Amino acid sequence: MFRDSNLQLNIARLFLPLILCWLTACASGPLLSGVSVNPQTISPNADGLTDVTRISYRLNRSADLSIYLLDEAGQRHYFREGRRRSAGEYQVDFGGVVNGAMLPDGSYTWVVEATDDAGQTTNQQGQLLIENADTAKPELQGFSVYPQVFTPNQDGIDDRVTINYSLTKEADVSVYLVAPDGKTRYPIAEKEREVKPGQPGFHTYDYEGGVDQGADPPPDGLYIVQAEAVDRVGNRTLVTSTLTLKEGGVPRADIVAADVDYYNPATGDQIVPLGATLAFTLTVENFGKVPIRTHGPSSGEPYRSDENFNTKDFFESSGAWRVGIDYEGNPSYAYPYRWAVGNLDELEQRVINGNTEYYLLPGQRALVVGSIQIVDVPAERDTVNFWAGLIHEQVRIDIFNDHVDPQPIRIGF
Repeated sequence: MFRDSNLQLNIARLFLPLILCWLTACASGPLLSGVSVNPQTISPNADGLTDVTRISYRLNRSADLSIYLLDEAGQRHYFREGRRRSAGEYQVDFGGVVNGAMLPDGSYTWVVEATDDAGQTTNQQGQLLIENADTAKPELQGFSVYPQVFTPNQDGIDDRVTINYSLTKEADVSVYLVAPDGKTRYPIAEKEREVKPGQPGFHTYDYEGGVDQGADPPPDGLYIVQAEAVDRVGNRTLVTSTLTLKEGGVPRADIVAADVDYYNPATGDQIVPLGATLAFTLTVENFGKVPIRTHGPSSGEPYRSDENFNTKDFFESSGAWRVGIDYEGNPSYAYPYRWAVGNLDELEQRVINGNTEYYLLPGQRALVVGSIQIVDVPAERDTVNFWAGLIHEQVRIDIFNDHVDPQPIRIGF
């Protein structure tokens, strides 16, 4: 038993160097072999003829691999630098572009170089001629982002970002937001115009963060806007700008009190004599994550039945929310009688672009009251249905905010 153990130990000592040699260079041959570059002359101009050359090589063990070209001044132009590769055969096509720029015409020395884990470096080299190369980069002239503070919440103020540039040559262009983490990207689609994507000319992008489709926009923060153009031979241009995103989100509000009461203040019933007043009271809640903007007239403003919000000089404002009253047989636009979502003096006020804007903040409720003096019969019938609504002007009226609590009102004589 003891002798067998000694015999096994001696055998291990004898063969261990051979095993180590086989695992390294003894059995694997040279580190780098089979290197070729074919063809040795290229004309990288996207005409489909000798635009690229194929670089082939074999690594007989793992190594860090570099491929570079030496110009006539001895300057290195790296195509691959220090890339980790395991043992095996490799092929890669080279079209003359290094770091996004086409090398100019000329005679170059190509070098394929490998360094193994023991620090041993070997290389092979040869000649490559570049002629008739397309060295013109695609330029994104006049690249602009406006506004640079973006609030995608459908309040009608800075809800959209416009990105413009003029492309100097045919190229594939990608535009996207880079998040503050430096990794997450949000692609931005080009707006359809006469000039097709990728063609020379003026291009524009209209970005609203996905809110128009009911999706939440990217989180608030400082973003990088990047536009990258790559032409057919691989010339690349990258331009950047910044964009601050804040108070982004889908606005959400509704009428909390569904049982809106219409009554004659004098009698307390639902018969309104001609010349008397129809009144209502309801509550609006902002149950979303972003403020909602509103504008006048303020809660409590009286109307006559022959008036509307336009005759009071409170015209529609894109993105604003207002409470409205409509009625059966209305011959004009929907909800002719409109009020702010609360008393303007009690809402948050912000001065934006020189104008005072009013906001109902997330989680807040506001009481809205209003009245309409019936000075004529609003439809060709004695009994008319009136109802309330919550209008997001020039955006939408949610189903649950439309035609709320219809009430038959008899117009008395």
